[in-house]
Amino acid sequence: MGSEAGGPRATAPGQQLRALFYALPPGESAFRTVEEVPDYVEKSIPFFIAFIGLEFAVSWVQKHKLSGRINDGISSLSLGILSRLPDVLFRSVDLISYIYVWNNYRLIELPWDSPWTWYLTLLGVDFVYYCFHRISHEVNILWAAHQVHHSSEDYNLFTALRQSVLQKYTSWIFNLPMALFIPPSVFAVHLQFNLLYQFWIHTEVITNLGPLEWILNTPSHHRVHHGRNPYCIDKNYGGTLIIWDRIFGTFEAEDAKVVYGLTHPVNSFDPIMLQLRPLAHIWNTFWATPGFCNKLSVIFKGPGWGPGKPRLGLPEEIPVITGKEVPFNPSVPAYLNCYAVVHFAVIMDLYTELLGTVTMLSQGTILLRIGFIILSLTSFGLLMENRPKAGIVEIIRCLVFIGVYKLGYLRSQFSTLGYTYEVLFSLCTAFWGIHIMKRITSSKDKHH
Repeated sequence: MGSEAGGPRATAPGQQLRALFYALPPGESAFRTVEEVPDYVEKSIPFFIAFIGLEFAVSWVQKHKLSGRINDGISSLSLGILSRLPDVLFRSVDLISYIYVWNNYRLIELPWDSPWTWYLTLLGVDFVYYCFHRISHEVNILWAAHQVHHSSEDYNLFTALRQSVLQKYTSWIFNLPMALFIPPSVFAVHLQFNLLYQFWIHTEVITNLGPLEWILNTPSHHRVHHGRNPYCIDKNYGGTLIIWDRIFGTFEAEDAKVVYGLTHPVNSFDPIMLQLRPLAHIWNTFWATPGFCNKLSVIFKGPGWGPGKPRLGLPEEIPVITGKEVPFNPSVPAYLNCYAVVHFAVIMDLYTELLGTVTMLSQGTILLRIGFIILSLTSFGLLMENRPKAGIVEIIRCLVFIGVYKLGYLRSQFSTLGYTYEVLFSLCTAFWGIHIMKRITSSKDKHH
């Protein structure tokens, strides 16, 4: 498992695979210092891709259809990348705050290499996750961040990667009590394992896991959590274990066919809008609601609350599921889907290269690369909605790429692709220029 002392430990592919299922025992995942803890999440990216491909294949065999849509899949992946970009600039706020409390206020120091410490941390991290997850559904300002993860109307492994940029800046508070006695290195391992475990349960191809359904969070239990059926609302908050829901009365077994997404769908693939529109809604509701106490309630009570209603709103106001719900799926030409897939693959290449070289780059270069990635993800959302201004944004994006790439501020992982990228983006600039000119000409002809 070795690497240089003080640096992250190396992990074998088999260990990384088992980490996805929380199946690395204490002897293989206990470390003296935080610096030695591997970045299990980053190293899982190839497994994410492999399992997504496997899910597509199994879904095709089982149901003769693919498990997802290109537009929704790109949206989920875009939100996943967006959620990780702040970590390129700053160390995880979870760890910074946790280490500070540990260094200054710890009461006792449990042994980092004890199996008892390892299993206690598993329970502690998962219980804290349950508490925070439940509060994130019951407090409007926290729901505004968390709803991003629920905004997909599909349920597949892409959905697991659909994450909030903002949520991590509130969740860290809930972990701090553990810093009074659990070493940071042990916490850092379980924080990642708890997150990774929740990847594979976002699927419809696994139906039931038998006796494990009593203890573990499973695809069946989590499908309920993602449903907008009235019986699914505010149920099954567990991360790895379902025992907390059974203990605290929030468990619900899968019954009627689950319809996924938000009770009031957002109907957008724009990653920035998906992150920020709920906050804008709270802002507008806050100022439109009379009375100071009512204004505070807009922020701190449930998303369904209104004056005169219970804290979490009225169950009868949850829209009824008819079974005829149609996911948001704008019609776009096939070539546009192919275009989006190719360009998203380019962004994945640039993003992965950024992660691998971030310690060698200047702050300005990092910010420039992050800015280009955000511009690209936003543009893909507009393309998937077939918005009129998408072509203009794409021209700007392609020209920015050509200029920045020529100056050496953007780099591919594969040096052989440099010329290919320049040709690709040059051709795309010409294509969108012709496309816009045709649209302008057509518009003028209509007015004559």
